[in-house]
Amino acid sequence: MPRPNILLFFTDQQRADTIGAGGNPVIRTPSLDRLAREGVRFSSAYTPSPVCVSARCSLIHGQYAHNTGCAYNGDAMPTDRSSFMQALSDAGYRTHGIGKMHFTPDSQALRGWQTREHQEEIRRSVDQDDYLQFLQSQGYSHVHDPMGQRGEMYYMPQLAQMPAEYHATHWVGDRSIAFVREQAHSDQPWLLMSSYIHPHPPFSPPTPWNKLYRAPLMPLPKMPHQYEAFWTYMNRVQNRYKYRDNGFDYNMLRCMKAFYYACISFIDYQVGRILQALEETDQLDNTLILYTSDHGEFLGDYGCFGKRSMLNAACNIPMLARFPQRLGQGAVCDTPTSLVDIMPTMLAAADVPHADLALDGVDLAEVAAAGEASSLARRTVYSQYQHRDVGVYMALNRRWKYFYSAPDRREWLIDRTEDPDELRSQAGLVFRQSAVSEMRDNLWSYYRSQGYAEPLDGQAWRYFPQPSVPVDPDGGLLIQDPPWAAPHQSIPGYTGS
Repeated sequence: MPRPNILLFFTDQQRADTIGAGGNPVIRTPSLDRLAREGVRFSSAYTPSPVCVSARCSLIHGQYAHNTGCAYNGDAMPTDRSSFMQALSDAGYRTHGIGKMHFTPDSQALRGWQTREHQEEIRRSVDQDDYLQFLQSQGYSHVHDPMGQRGEMYYMPQLAQMPAEYHATHWVGDRSIAFVREQAHSDQPWLLMSSYIHPHPPFSPPTPWNKLYRAPLMPLPKMPHQYEAFWTYMNRVQNRYKYRDNGFDYNMLRCMKAFYYACISFIDYQVGRILQALEETDQLDNTLILYTSDHGEFLGDYGCFGKRSMLNAACNIPMLARFPQRLGQGAVCDTPTSLVDIMPTMLAAADVPHADLALDGVDLAEVAAAGEASSLARRTVYSQYQHRDVGVYMALNRRWKYFYSAPDRREWLIDRTEDPDELRSQAGLVFRQSAVSEMRDNLWSYYRSQGYAEPLDGQAWRYFPQPSVPVDPDGGLLIQDPPWAAPHQSIPGYTGS
């Protein structure tokens, strides 16, 4: 049997509960539902780091953030280890990446890809971005915020400034289809990453997708009793710099969710187009197809926005795998999984040796096949966000989720069996102290076994200075204007000093 092709669909900031086949009665995702029907849906998939760059770093290297040294958006990705793209390139695969990679510090780097087609959110010049060049070639050089205006409009639902066929999501779909059709004439196995900026905010779907869901029909955010008890320092910081801590307009929040869902359905449409191209070129059943995201999005749940949290809204991600030769069909696996499992899954399917790569994950085919009594079914997965002294750390197994926020000096414990909706932390209950100790010790033991002692102080969490959000309600607001567009934003007689 020939080595399989590998197709990774990757989205940005997509919650796990945004797939129809996963039980969401509102969202329409026929293509993702098909992948779930013809493959395996991993219902307990978690990001190794709930923010873009570090999650992607763990994805491409198959290692947790404490091992990559990249635990937030400003950390440099390592250059001293293999990526899944490099390992497959070395094994004779044709490798190509399309769309958002968020490589840091060099956004243009290949990091193992043989070729790339670039599209990122914020660019210093049009010359760096293939999508911007395409958009301008189609007469849209006046569009300076092609993925929506950020900064003060970050969470305001926005209509895209170009038609659907020129939207960035559609461009990634078009370029992915072109690659699939081109490779149909080659005997060389291939790896393609079809990577989308959406549904990352600003939520800016094109027409007619912007009216696929109507705001008054959308469910309201989840606001359990005393929801502020779930807030960490990072929740407060995000709410501030994303302009979301001055009250709630529930009609706007419902519109936000409608546009967020529309962005996902538009991605789902691209997935369907690409699956059709695979079928038409007789490549579908010899292609390992993976679909996942870097992290989730609060969407107003708990009165919060963004990610950088260990609650499910921000940390639980979609994960689908289709490959008839190695995976079942129509199965749901609730064993905890992680983005660090993607690399070993790819290499195992391609029969590429990887014992010397120090991977932290396991082959998803093994996880799906493991019985409930196996050690895999009892596995723990980990997650971490770390920016200087601000760290949040998580350990999660089938029963418990434990996380600790260093700037708050506080623990949370959630019973995943009895409280799957995460309505209450049990960390303070006398009756749950044995579970708190068990999960805390699990996390500490794992870190010590890895030689990672930064957050620890002997037999306790290390105390770091406790930061605070500025008292001034305008202190810390985010501005993110695209540098390449700055010269075009000068209006004679109106702008300037």
